[in-house]
This record gives sequence, C-alpha cells and structure tokens, in this order.
Amino acid sequence: MCPVTTETTQSPHDQIGGAPVFDAIANRFYDLMEQDPAYAELRAMHAPDLEPMRRSLPRFLAGWAGGPRDWFEANPGKCMMSMHRDFPIDRQTAGQWAEAMTRAIADVAPQPETIAQAMTDVLSRMARGMGR
Repeated sequence: MCPVTTETTQSPHDQIGGAPVFDAIANRFYDLMEQDPAYAELRAMHAPDLEPMRRSLPRFLAGWAGGPRDWFEANPGKCMMSMHRDFPIDRQTAGQWAEAMTRAIADVAPQPETIAQAMTDVLSRMARGMGR
C-alpha cells in the first residue's frame, strides 16, 4: 500500500503576502486616483471620502484571491459588476480604473510576479468589461 501524502497548496492570496500586500495595492490605487490628473474622471465618480473604499477593496481582493472571505460574507450575493451597475462607467473611466490598478500592482510589486501579472490581467479585463 502506498503512503498517503498531502500537499498544502497556498492560495494566490498567501503566495503574494496576504493582507498587507492587498492593503498596499488598494492604498496605492487610491493614492493614484487622488493625485494623478490622468484619473480625474474616475476620481469624480467616487465619494469625497475614499477611506471606506480603502478598507473595502483590499478585503474584496483578498477574498477573490483565496484569502479570508470577509468581504463576501458582508456582501452576500454581490459581485463587483452588480455593485457598479448604477455608476455611469464608460470606456474611458473603465480604462482609467484598469490603468490605475495596473500601476498600483506594479508599484507594490508583489511576488511571485506570475501571480501579480495574472491578477493584473484579470482585474483589467473585469474593469474594461464594465465600460459601456
């Protein structure tokens, strides 16, 4: 009889460093949105106080990447697409979101790079898919 082996496979969340990395990405993303005029239209769509979003986005990203599911438990049945349905997202603002997130991930530079790139690709496609 062969011995039973168990492999522990880390989630992407754990592989790139967990909550601190997602916090850093979200904070860099919102810093870019607030400071870079290239994202003015995107910034204008958000509330004056970005602090609630700075707390929410990393929780969403963490759960999406296989970490704690706090955001999903607090928002049952919700997804990014449904939560943004009533916003006037056009191709320009969708592109601004995708570009700002791409820059934020690149600036934080989580490792392994393959997971960071996959995350960038998927989030960019999701954002661009919201543009009308």
